[in-house]
Amino acid sequence: MSIWKSAIGGLIGFSLGGPLGGLIGAVIGSKFGTKHANSNNRFTSNQQQQAAFFAALFACLAKLAKADGIVSKEEVEKVDNFIKERFKFPSEQRLFAIKVFNHAKDDNVSYEEYASQLAALLASNKNALVVFYELLFELAMADGVLDPAEENLLRMTPSIFGIDLNLFNKLKDQFSGNTSDPYKILGVTSDMPFDAIKKIYQKKRREFHPDTLISKGLPDELLDKAKEKFIEIQQAFEIIEKKNSN
Repeated sequence: MSIWKSAIGGLIGFSLGGPLGGLIGAVIGSKFGTKHANSNNRFTSNQQQQAAFFAALFACLAKLAKADGIVSKEEVEKVDNFIKERFKFPSEQRLFAIKVFNHAKDDNVSYEEYASQLAALLASNKNALVVFYELLFELAMADGVLDPAEENLLRMTPSIFGIDLNLFNKLKDQFSGNTSDPYKILGVTSDMPFDAIKKIYQKKRREFHPDTLISKGLPDELLDKAKEKFIEIQQAFEIIEKKNSN
């Protein structure tokens, strides 16, 4: 089920707490975000996870876009593309996402605070956080240049999310068009035994399978992105497998 069937109405009264709760509350006109601002509760409901995921996504996108002091035309177009093409939100939900973005870019909450609450919420689903991180990188590279302020936020994000610290360099190369190295895609090296590479591939394949990610709370709207990641892993292994069969 998509979060949007309940997000606009059902989230009124949902005590998410923390900066994300405050953000959603401000956008939909509720004060629920302040009630449990210091709560460390885990949210096990898929709808709660997905609601927070999208609030955090557009909040972090906003903070990243504003990191250099101005939101560029290319960044606005990329966010608009996410809303209309990547997630295919209907009109009411497009408005919700835009309001979240516009509110977050000018509020007093830091990027780190939004990212940290998302990391806590999805602590058991690190691969969803990898998908999230790639979307942030995609926005930062929308104009083809990685601004130092944006780079600083992207460099700290893997530590906040608790994911592979090497992802920054990998994605920087990928979005700069500097690499399609299958070994880097799988996170292995060319001097590793093929059997060891195959085991890593099989593990990543299971972890990044769209069904696995969805079962752990990945929103339906991110399914296409998950499929892209899954295909990328498969194709990288096929290239390496061919090299080792010659």
